[in-house]
Amino acid sequence: MPLVYLVVRATDRGSSTFVDLLVRDRTAELVVRSVELAVAVTAACLVIGIGSAWLVTRTDVAGRRFLRVALGLPLALPSYVAAFSWITLWPDSAGFRGSFVVLVTLSYPYVYLPVLGALRRCDPALEDAARTLGLGRWAVFRRVVLPQLRPAATGGGLLVGLYVLSDYGAVATMRYEVLTHAIYRSYQASFDRTPAAVLACVLAALTLAVLVVEGRLRRRRGPVAAGAAPIRPQPVHALGRWRWPALLLPVGVLTLALGVPAWGLRRWSVRGSSQADPAELWAAAQNSLLVGVVAAAAVMVLAVPVAFLTVRHPGRWAGAAERAAYLGHALPGVVVGLGLVFFGVRFARPWYQELPLLVFGYVVLFLSLGLGAVQASVAQVPPVLEAVARTLGRTAFGAWRSVTLRLILPGVAAGAALVALAAMKELPATLFLRPTGWDSLATGLWGHLQAQSYAAAAPYGVAIVALAAVPTALLLAVGDRRRTEGAAGR
Repeated sequence: MPLVYLVVRATDRGSSTFVDLLVRDRTAELVVRSVELAVAVTAACLVIGIGSAWLVTRTDVAGRRFLRVALGLPLALPSYVAAFSWITLWPDSAGFRGSFVVLVTLSYPYVYLPVLGALRRCDPALEDAARTLGLGRWAVFRRVVLPQLRPAATGGGLLVGLYVLSDYGAVATMRYEVLTHAIYRSYQASFDRTPAAVLACVLAALTLAVLVVEGRLRRRRGPVAAGAAPIRPQPVHALGRWRWPALLLPVGVLTLALGVPAWGLRRWSVRGSSQADPAELWAAAQNSLLVGVVAAAAVMVLAVPVAFLTVRHPGRWAGAAERAAYLGHALPGVVVGLGLVFFGVRFARPWYQELPLLVFGYVVLFLSLGLGAVQASVAQVPPVLEAVARTLGRTAFGAWRSVTLRLILPGVAAGAALVALAAMKELPATLFLRPTGWDSLATGLWGHLQAQSYAAAAPYGVAIVALAAVPTALLLAVGDRRRTEGAAGR
C-alpha cells in the first residue's frame, strides 16, 4: 500500500513532471551518495563481523565469553543517539566520515550474529580432512570454512545495506545529505509534496533492486553444501603470545560503538539535568513504552498465524503473505511513513495523525522481525506432538494451546522483544505519523537536536538506551535458554 500511494502521489501532476524530477542532477547525486555509503559500510561490517565472530568462537582470545555477548550489544543503540554523541564531542566528524563510523559500529552485529551461529554449526570433520590433505590454516578457512559462512554473511550484509539505505537519524545528525535526509527535508520545506514522493519512489526502487540482485545471486550460487551436525566441540586455535594483543580488535570496536556514545551522553546529561523537563521526559518515556508494547502485540497477532501457514501449510497465499512481510521490512521508514501519510489524508482521515496509523506503520516495517522468530520456533515443533495430545482426549485447540503454544512461547517472546526494541528506536516513520503534540523519546531527542539544544537532548538519549536495555536483556535471556536447552538435548 505505501508503494502504490507513493506512485500515485508522485505522478498526479503528470508524467512529464515526474520525469523532470527523476532525471535531475540532484537526484543522481543523492543516489550515488546513498549507494557509496551503503557499499562502504557493508564492506567494513563484513570484515569486522566475520573477524570478530571467528575470534571469539575459534580462538582462545582473553575474555572471549564476555566478548561473545558484548559484541552484539551495539545493535540496541539507536543510530541518532550514537551520532549525537559523536557530533557533540567532535563537530568535525560531520559528513561522510562520521556517518560511516557511526553506521559501521552499530551495524556490524547484523553480520556478526548470524556468522557466529554459522560457525557453531560448522562440521569440524571437514576442516580436519582438509588439513590431512596438506592445506594450511588460512587455506582451510578460505576453502572450507568461508563457503559454509557465505549464506550467513551474505544475509547479514544484505541487512546492513538495507539498514544504511533506510537510515535517517545518523545521516541527518551528521548533516550528510542522502536520499532519506533529502526526502524528509523536501516534505517539511514545501507544501508541494511531489518532489518528496518522487525521491521516495527512487529510494524504494533502489531498495527493491538490492533485494532482486541478492535473490538472483543466491539462486545462481545454489545451496552451499554443509557437513553433518558437529558431534564434538569446535576447534579452538591457541594464539600464544597474541592472545592479549588480539583484544585490540573487539575492544576497539566496542569502544567506538558503546564507549563514545556513553561518554558523550554522560557529559551532556550532567549539563542537561537542569534543562530537561522531568514531566516531558516521563511522558515521552511512557509514550515510547506504550507504542513498543502495542506494536509488539499487533505484530505477534499477525505473525503467529502467518508463521503456522508458511511452515505447516505452505502454498501460494502463505508465500505471498510471507513475501509481503519481508518486503515491508526492506522499505525505508521514510518511504513507509510518507506513503501512509498520503493514504491517511485521502482515505483514512479519522486515523491520520493518530496512534492507530502509527502502529500500523510499525506493523508494516517490523512484521518480518516477529514472523522470522516465530517461524523458527514452529519449525522445531513436530506436528506429531499435537496428534499425541489428541489421542489423550484433548480437542484440536486444546492440544495446540497446551503443547505447541507452550513450546513456541520463547520464539514469540523473542519476536515481541525485537519488535518492541525496533519500534521504540524508530525515528523517520514516527516523525511522519505521530499525533500532533505527541512525542516519544526518539522524537523528543530529535526535536532538541534540531534546535541544537544538546544538553536538553542528552537525558532523552540516556532514557532511550535504558528503555532499550529491557527487550535486549529479554533477547539475551531467551538466547541463553535456547543454548542451554540445545546443549541438554545434545
